[in-house]
Amino acid sequence: MIDVCDILDALRWHADIGCDEAIGDEPTDWAALTTRPVARAPSAGAAAAGSAASGPAAGPNAARGPTRAPAPAAARPATALFASPDQPLGASEAGIQARARAGDAQTLEALEAALRSFDGCPLKATAMNTVFADGNPQARVMLIGEAPGEDEDRQGKPFVGVSGKLLDRMLAQIGLDRSAVYISNILPWRPPGNRSPTQAEIAACLPFLERHVELVRPKLLVALGGVSAKTLLNRAEGITRLRGQWRTYEVAGTPVPLMPMLHPAYLLRNPIAKREAWRDMLALQQKISEEGIK
Repeated sequence: MIDVCDILDALRWHADIGCDEAIGDEPTDWAALTTRPVARAPSAGAAAAGSAASGPAAGPNAARGPTRAPAPAAARPATALFASPDQPLGASEAGIQARARAGDAQTLEALEAALRSFDGCPLKATAMNTVFADGNPQARVMLIGEAPGEDEDRQGKPFVGVSGKLLDRMLAQIGLDRSAVYISNILPWRPPGNRSPTQAEIAACLPFLERHVELVRPKLLVALGGVSAKTLLNRAEGITRLRGQWRTYEVAGTPVPLMPMLHPAYLLRNPIAKREAWRDMLALQQKISEEGIK
């Protein structure tokens, strides 16, 4: 007899590891797909029959057995839509299209409309909402995360889930709230199961984020998490190496101070790292004071 509690525990386990939504309309029977018929050697009688059918006209090649039909020509691959690992970000066809659309946007409203109509990133097909931004677009401090989570995808706003609440508490400790900052993400669509975004997905969406920053023109930038920090700084080091030091990000040729910080979701999994996060928040508070930001 099946125990309902066991079923619920299994569902909770799948949700904990990120399997919280179905991508296909029908389940895939992987066992059937991986089953292959076992090749059997032809019997001596079958080989003899084949030789007899060939006749003497087959010539000396008849001893090699029946001639195989030529393999069909391989289909020509379609033009690559996304960047390969050895291509720079934004070099794919999708990235080129995104850069053209983003460059035409002269306001945040136009940029959001261009992003919502953009179909060059496959994540859009599996996401519920396009997550553009939250907070005050006139604020001088802009925070950039990685990608929406489940709650963000459902509500259409960045950092509204558990990690978002922690971010709000962190900001409150240095006298900030969402009316004093502006928040966005590298990706506007949630990767299924909250997995890490691929280079191709980042390449397709990055031009919109870059134009987003140009239109807002913040005086300070905060990169939350490794994906955000490595993408904005074009660095390969992890967030634990990048955090804690002011870096520079160019906005339309103007250098803007950027502080990489640990993502709130990381802090929820590793509470001991909150000590480093608090140091970074104090560094941000000091920089705000030095820049005269109100």
